[in-house]
Order: sequence, then C-alpha cells, then structure tokens
Amino acid sequence: MPEFKLFNLFPLTIYKSKIILTDSDKKDLENEIFDMEKKSQNLDYKVENKAWTGDTQGYENLHNNIKFKKLFGEIENHIKKYLELLNIDLEKIDIFFQRAWSTISKGVENISPHIHSQSHISFAYYLKKNSTDANIVFLDENKTNEIIPRLFTSGSVNKEKIIKKRDQLNSPAATFVVNEGDIVIFPSKTLHSTQANVKNDYRISLSADVSILSRNSENLEHLVPPFEKWKKFSN
Repeated sequence: MPEFKLFNLFPLTIYKSKIILTDSDKKDLENEIFDMEKKSQNLDYKVENKAWTGDTQGYENLHNNIKFKKLFGEIENHIKKYLELLNIDLEKIDIFFQRAWSTISKGVENISPHIHSQSHISFAYYLKKNSTDANIVFLDENKTNEIIPRLFTSGSVNKEKIIKKRDQLNSPAATFVVNEGDIVIFPSKTLHSTQANVKNDYRISLSADVSILSRNSENLEHLVPPFEKWKKFSN
C-alpha cells in the first residue's frame, strides 16, 4: 500500500494554565462561597445529584466582589493570553466579564452538558479539587468524522465493539484532567460538563461569561459594536 498521511483540521483549542493562591487567600474565598451556598435564594432550582451553581442562587457577580478582585485580575491576564494565542489584536477589542459564579460539587453531584450561549469565552478555575474529584468533559457536537449517524454514540455499536479503539478521531467526548489551581479557557459555544458518577470531596470551581466588543465598529460587520453606540428602548 502506498504511504499515506492523516490531516486533522480545525482543532478545538483549550487553554490551560495555573493560578496559585496562598492558603490564606484560598480559605477566605472558600468560606465566602460556602456562605453564599448557605444563603441560597432559589433552592427549588437545585436538582438532586446536580452541583450547586451560584448563578442560579443569586450570586452571579463574583467579578464585582472585592474579595475576588485579586483572583479576577489574574484571570484577566490569562484570558488576554488566550486571545493573543489566537492572534486576536487586543488593541481593537474590549473584554467584559458579564457575570461570574462559583459551583460546589459534593458526593456524586455533577454538571450536565451545556453551553454558554450568551457569551464568547468561558473558563473554569479550580479553587478546591482533589485528584479523585470529577474532571471537566468536552463534547463534540459536530462529530465531523462520524460517517454513519450515531456511529460514535450508539450503545449497540459500542457493545458490539464496531469501533476497535477510541481516540481523537472517533470519540464524541474527551475528559480533560485538571488539578487544584488550574484554569481552563475555551469558546463559550463548546458543549461541556463534568464527569458523572465520580465522588467529589466538595470540589469548588469558578466560571464566568466573558464577552468581546469592538472598540470601533466602522466598516466592521460581525463583532458586537461598542456600548456607547447602543440605544436603550424608552420605558
């Protein structure tokens, strides 16, 4: 057989780095988050075996909380670095935290697959995480290599071992291993979740919705124009 090559095009790029906090700072933030959990404002929304998420409980503005100022300053730097790696000119855009919140996962609680459709960039920062706690999972909605419908996700196909080995060419999901202090940045439109049926020892993470606006919208079609060009409807 003649020599051949495989070319993997259009990758999903995930940024991963680390933000190290002092034990004292970390404890202060943990206590603040546990206090938010105690004061939850919408407990009817909390579903059994699903993680507590601050954005559904009245605590969706961590980026404006003075206790989190230092951490969000570090997160800003990492988001800028991520954009630079995508060769986006930071001089031509403004970047905003829309909202930010914490999540607490205990026992086998997990976070279901979802996207952040109202923003452009999302991140997960792991304030408290043991090595045995659940990791983040990225799911492939496009399944570009799926030559037969349901080939990659069918239970019967999997049971009969039609696919001999799972790898990046034929996997519908990828588990991304993270540790305490890690930050992971990715496009908000990326479907993601946390591992199910994995026991957590009070895993705490932080997430946010981050939006990008153009600084100058002249001759520019597809970026969100600057706020000062907007006009609010009259009451």
